[in-house]
Amino acid sequence: MALIPLEDARAHVLDRCGVVAPGAVPLAGALGRVSAEVVVAGETVPPFDNSAMDGFAVRAADTAGAPVVLDVVDTVAAGASPTRPVGPGQAVRIMTGAPLPEGADAVVMVERTVARDGGRSVQIEVPVTSGTATRRAGDDVAAGDVVVGAGTVLRPGHLGVLASVGTAEVSVFPAPRVGVLSTGDELADASAPLRPGQIRDSNRPTLCALVAQAGFVAVDLGSVADDEAALAEAFRTAASGCDAVVTSGGVSMGDFDLVKVVLDRLGDMRWMQVAIKPAKPFAFGLVGGTPVFGLPGNPVSSMVSFELLARPALRKMAGFPQAAWSRPVIVGVAGEALRRQPDGKVHFVRVVASVDDDGRHQVRSAGGQGSHQLSAMATANALAVLADGDGVEAGAPVPVLLLDVG
Repeated sequence: MALIPLEDARAHVLDRCGVVAPGAVPLAGALGRVSAEVVVAGETVPPFDNSAMDGFAVRAADTAGAPVVLDVVDTVAAGASPTRPVGPGQAVRIMTGAPLPEGADAVVMVERTVARDGGRSVQIEVPVTSGTATRRAGDDVAAGDVVVGAGTVLRPGHLGVLASVGTAEVSVFPAPRVGVLSTGDELADASAPLRPGQIRDSNRPTLCALVAQAGFVAVDLGSVADDEAALAEAFRTAASGCDAVVTSGGVSMGDFDLVKVVLDRLGDMRWMQVAIKPAKPFAFGLVGGTPVFGLPGNPVSSMVSFELLARPALRKMAGFPQAAWSRPVIVGVAGEALRRQPDGKVHFVRVVASVDDDGRHQVRSAGGQGSHQLSAMATANALAVLADGDGVEAGAPVPVLLLDVG
């Protein structure tokens, strides 16, 4: 089977993954989700002129020539309303956030005042100008302003703004439910005794974690033995109950092909050999309209395949803007020679990236680069992208995909 470029494999997947239908959720459930529509403020923020600090509301003109003494005619706490206006020669004791009394156009902070006559008057020690320490109605948001645009990834600040204009719920693209399934007779769960020829199933917990880290709901579907009927039932159930399915194992050339037989019967699948290392074998298709990602069984290959091919498609399904589908790629500096052999493939080398004193990402190998060596992948926080050839020398620039960003 001919190798295909990574870009072609990714384009094939992305073209066939649609966006999950949006729905309204309370603000408490909207963090990290993507807004599905424009939200327009129906209220102004703040809704009234108010004090920016504790102090005295005054007419700025009365403070000219300070120090001056003004009569204190009222006190306004936050949440209360003024009972009288501020006239010439008068002041009102006011707390942060309290409405500005009629007639007042400035606030003098309490630290620049001295109480007189038991609080019946106040000495203003500094002159202030109109607008000092006040917050005007609509200073932050005016009614009719767009507070959240469609396609916005909602952060805590967005939720605060939405709450401030009286928005209790917002339409978002929900987190896709992603079923994670392992296949193979050789797999044993972490707590089960190993029979001869078996290995622990590390892919499923790893992939569940990658799904959750990417912002989706991971549905652990367990592992299925190499049995045609059991595999068919597992894939049918997964496709009907999830928005997407991620499976590992059974996609390489030379396997017993039961996964291939079952998925070809259930859906429209494409079995690919991608021109990358690790993660060359990859399958993708639709089962009952549900995207199914077939990842390699080797642990590192499974993770790299998820990062390069499954994660961007799932992010698209979750409504993320295109710029946020993939992890960021920056230009780093090889802290040591990163060697490879020409083989017609792009190599993704597990590396540790650290920022040096000049702000550059220095990268060094995280350890063993075998597709079975998961411990090096656990240490790595980036993948150095090595084009076909002999690799790069120490000190040379190298593209780096950052695994802890995006």
